Amino acid sequence: MTLVPGLQGLSLAQDTAPAAATAESAPVPSAAPVPIPLAPEVKGNRPKSDPTVLAPAATQLEPDLQPLASPPSLALPTRPAQVKIQQLRPLGLREVETLAETNNPNLKAVASQVDQAKSNLRAQISAWYPNINLSTGSAFPALTNSYRFRYDANATGPFATPESRTKGQTLGATMNIGINWDLINPQRVPQISAARDQFEQAQNQYLIALRDLRLQAAQTYFTLQLTDEGVRIGQESVRASLVSLKDARARFQAGVSTKLEVLQAETQLARDQQLLTNSLAEQSVARRSLASLLDLPQNVTPTAKEPARVVGSWMPSLQESIVAAYAFREELDQVILQISIANSNANAAIGAVQPFLSIVNNFGWDRSYGQNGVPVDLPINMGSYTYGVDNSVGLNLRWNLFDGGRAAAQYRQQKQAAEEQRFNFADRRDQIRLEVETSFYQLLQNNRDITTTSRAVISSREALRLARLRFQAGVTTQREVVDSQRDLTQAEVSYARAVTDYNRRLAELRRRTGLDQVAFCQPPSLPSSKPATDPTTQIPIEPQPLLPACQSEVRAPDGRSPLSP
Repeated sequence: MTLVPGLQGLSLAQDTAPAAATAESAPVPSAAPVPIPLAPEVKGNRPKSDPTVLAPAATQLEPDLQPLASPPSLALPTRPAQVKIQQLRPLGLREVETLAETNNPNLKAVASQVDQAKSNLRAQISAWYPNINLSTGSAFPALTNSYRFRYDANATGPFATPESRTKGQTLGATMNIGINWDLINPQRVPQISAARDQFEQAQNQYLIALRDLRLQAAQTYFTLQLTDEGVRIGQESVRASLVSLKDARARFQAGVSTKLEVLQAETQLARDQQLLTNSLAEQSVARRSLASLLDLPQNVTPTAKEPARVVGSWMPSLQESIVAAYAFREELDQVILQISIANSNANAAIGAVQPFLSIVNNFGWDRSYGQNGVPVDLPINMGSYTYGVDNSVGLNLRWNLFDGGRAAAQYRQQKQAAEEQRFNFADRRDQIRLEVETSFYQLLQNNRDITTTSRAVISSREALRLARLRFQAGVTTQREVVDSQRDLTQAEVSYARAVTDYNRRLAELRRRTGLDQVAFCQPPSLPSSKPATDPTTQIPIEPQPLLPACQSEVRAPDGRSPLSP
């Protein structure tokens, strides 16, 4: 059964060179190149974010996933019991994607950046509205005491007469309300336009982060599936090595084989145990990597509920995938928006040397009690008061006639930055096509690898079965069994890696094109009863104690290390 029927007839080299034209054949005229439109004509000078091209992120967990909600963002364990793993939770790919979209802190941070950009846009829009300020004096109210004297050179004493000495005491309050409304502000529209483009960029960045998160979740899950397959293969290899070692020892005790065959079987068992040890370590790391991505509770470790299996077939052609990537990738919109931001900043820079016109209205009010300038021998009448109101309306013109060329230089700088972004657009466009083509060609390669490695697994299993029968019949040696077993292990590892790489490339194409046209494979029909297995191969794997490295080091009979010369 072909796993990817839609891609069966494709080859790694899509474009083949035409046959060499003979001298008698007429030259074939080349087709006229199709004109390529410019990006602003297709997407617009200021493209808006389109969240409809991507399925929205999950915002809440299903009831059975509620216990896996992320802990508080500032939670920090302080005791070993708080980080001890108490639950292994099997998860499927869909559940992993849901948990990632709901719990992942990086996606939440990007969503917060969208809110920040929206608040910044609202702050810039406020430039269209008037500013109203309320101010008072140094104190509201204020109590002022004063004592003054005037020096008279003709006086007999050091100071003047009592009439020249005065005092004062006032209790008053002042208040001023000012209204300033810009009628002409050359920097207002460019600054609002730049803030609007930054808000669109933040929304696009959220979509990019969501796409990357889904790709990362899928690839991490596929990696976990691969490590599970590695553990399974390692366990089967250890069981097969135990069977071979049992047969070799029995034949050696019967006197029909040599000690060399027993040593070969023991060597193969040690090699398979090392494979199992490495696979178990990789499985533990993959599980915790997935737990970190999903931001699960500290005492939960996820496991793969689904075995490694081909997800589906990629239906679009290479050309359709490239065009879809150009249409749906927000990275290109980001560059176009950056060009618009640079142009808006250029207009805002040159607006600094253009006239600003504002309407100004100032309303003042003051009231005070008391007197000033009263002779020191007379009381102050606090019943005396003054009251005043004033209002002024006018226009305020501000025009920076000369700034040393600063505004013109900043204008040129922003225009040059816009030109730089045009070059970046071309570079990003080429990178997007290369990414799509790379994933597409590697998908074809992995498709063929699945076919070849699956045949290798079947052939290796049969070869190992025959080698064991030949060894038990005494017509071959243990070396043939060991070699056949090693070939089977390598074939199974290659097949598991081919399936995982295929699923990874499929997830990359979905991320890099924005398409979801995948023909999912039908799940295999499995019998309700467990198939019978050979009881000779069902040997339990006893756990090996972990010895300190100093005690585990192999020593020669003379005490030297085997690595010593």
